[in-house]
Amino acid sequence: MASRDQFQRFIFEHSQVRGAWVQLGESFREIGSQAPYPDTVRGLMGEALAASILMSSTLKFEGTLSIQAQGEGPLRTLMAECSHDRYIRGLARFDEHAVSEDSFHDLLGEGRMAITITPNKGNRYQGVVPREQGTLGGCLEDYFERSEQIPTSLFLFADENAAAGLMLQRLPGATEEDDDLWDRVNHLARTVEASELLELDSETLLHRLFHEETVRLFDAEPVAFRCSCSRERTLGALEAIGSEECYSILDEQGTIDMDCQFCHAHYRFDRNDIDHLFTGHTLH
Repeated sequence: MASRDQFQRFIFEHSQVRGAWVQLGESFREIGSQAPYPDTVRGLMGEALAASILMSSTLKFEGTLSIQAQGEGPLRTLMAECSHDRYIRGLARFDEHAVSEDSFHDLLGEGRMAITITPNKGNRYQGVVPREQGTLGGCLEDYFERSEQIPTSLFLFADENAAAGLMLQRLPGATEEDDDLWDRVNHLARTVEASELLELDSETLLHRLFHEETVRLFDAEPVAFRCSCSRERTLGALEAIGSEECYSILDEQGTIDMDCQFCHAHYRFDRNDIDHLFTGHTLH
């Protein structure tokens, strides 16, 4: 059994071509257990989680990268997020009576997809992902080509128990030899089977695909599910909607109850909590 919930970078020596590999097991199953996801929705969410990890590995700062899709098909919302330290979370909202489609576009219908990068310090950035390809990986490849001008290949797979991904990128400054290498390794990567990516460890997979190339594999990094919600962040959301709305809810319901969409953690706030939020003091 391959070691799951790991991410690794690799490079092709003496070239401008780099890559990354990820395999998810327990973390994917934990996220998938948060709701009764149909197989097609669960599979697409697995692909998105794998992609978010691979894409976040290109960031040079602390923060998060998320893939977000809003659609008018049976799958209304899809979100996968990865932090710089490889913590992931994800969710999907869907019409359980209408999910029968298998294809990417049929599931989402018309809608938009975006990449959101949120540094711990600094400004948030959002880029629009074209929806012109028939797979999530193809759409994200277009995003890199158009937004980053970095040729990128993504291979994403998921089943009921695991998700995995392989990313290749050609960085600026490639030589003529690198151009030949880029075409060659992409041709080899396109032969990868879902079972290989989902089941083989990174060394075995990369040797099987690129045994005629000189590949340097860096140390593995663990990946885990962890939600970033907290009582403090939830209070921040209440502050954003304003005191008038909060007190209106209190007058009607007695408390304000909020559940995290990602991990279903429950937060309850009474009048003292809201008084302290907006005035800095309570009755007691």
